[in-house]
Amino acid sequence: MSSTWKIYMLAVVSFLVGTSEFIIAGILDKVAADIGVPVSAAGQLITVFSLAYAFGTPILMAVTARLERRKLLLYSLGVFVVGNGMAVVLPGFEFLIVSRIILALSTGVFVVTALTVASKLAPPERQGRAIATLVMGFSTALIVGVPLGRVVASVYDWKMTFAGIGVLGLLAILAVSWTIPQTDGEEPVPLRKQLALMKEPRIAVALLVTFFWISGYSIAYTYISPFLLTVTGMSEQVVSAGLFAFGIASLIGSKLGGYGTDKWGVPRTLIGGMLLHAASLILLSLAAHSPAAVFPLLMLWAFSAWSSGPTQQYYLITLAPEASGIMLSLNSSVLQLAMAAGAGIGGLVVEQASLTSISWIGAAGVVVAAATAAASLGITRSHRLAEERKLRQAQA
Repeated sequence: MSSTWKIYMLAVVSFLVGTSEFIIAGILDKVAADIGVPVSAAGQLITVFSLAYAFGTPILMAVTARLERRKLLLYSLGVFVVGNGMAVVLPGFEFLIVSRIILALSTGVFVVTALTVASKLAPPERQGRAIATLVMGFSTALIVGVPLGRVVASVYDWKMTFAGIGVLGLLAILAVSWTIPQTDGEEPVPLRKQLALMKEPRIAVALLVTFFWISGYSIAYTYISPFLLTVTGMSEQVVSAGLFAFGIASLIGSKLGGYGTDKWGVPRTLIGGMLLHAASLILLSLAAHSPAAVFPLLMLWAFSAWSSGPTQQYYLITLAPEASGIMLSLNSSVLQLAMAAGAGIGGLVVEQASLTSISWIGAAGVVVAAATAAASLGITRSHRLAEERKLRQAQA
């Protein structure tokens, strides 16, 4: 099997773990009704997942640094299957929280390891597209996994979605064991050294881009199903179709983001995508009561939001190519902290204001992200010019 097909296989498994992460947003109202908690409280399942992912992933990646990469992929998928099984078998909100923590830790280890493996499998000139392919797996979870989970939860029970994901997880273990070559681990990097990278202003500011971008996205996306049902007035079937359209657009945006990174460069792709992201959220709020208008705006939102994913990850790798694994791990942690912050802020907005306000506040977060991206690119440009001057002086 060629390296390209191996990367695509990892993207397929990324689809699976992505579904386990995103599915809660698609069935939030059903989970809340079944376990007897408010929608805003059920939304904190996303917060719990994100916090566990953010704080647990760097520690686990440091502890398992020397472990051969294929084994690490397999072990993480094994724990992933257990986490899904807990969501199906064990009753109550408390056990569901424990399940989300286990799923978060296993997903974090798999995603960071898969991104590292994919970047090593791809030639240097195609690393941006390789990362985009992995991100495409998550986008596909939005296309197929989340709307399909919504349908399954409507026809049967929301727990059946996790049962299906668990069974597919077993198949994923077989696929990885057969197709991914052995890849040596690395020297363990202490957590203190990982965090030391964040003391560099250019890296810290670049990671803030991820935080503001994903926070703005999460504020709106966490409560998208209740928004479409109650504010827009869509039926159950139309909501599923809307989530499907959202996913298709996210796939296109992810692929174009990878292509744009290689073709047009990071600045245009990253800042342009974020400005379009913010504009689409504002338009979504203005047209919230018109299903006919909301449908294409959902697609525009997904397209623009997901175009930033591969670009941002590629940009972070270029800032510290000698520590690409650490950078991807840090970015994943910041991303999940942003998801937690967004879900928490969104819950407060829903309780204190209204569902219609989430897209306005989300847009504000993305605007801040675009401004931070411009600042980050400026800092990076100045740093590189300074390095080039030092090199010329040393050669002279």
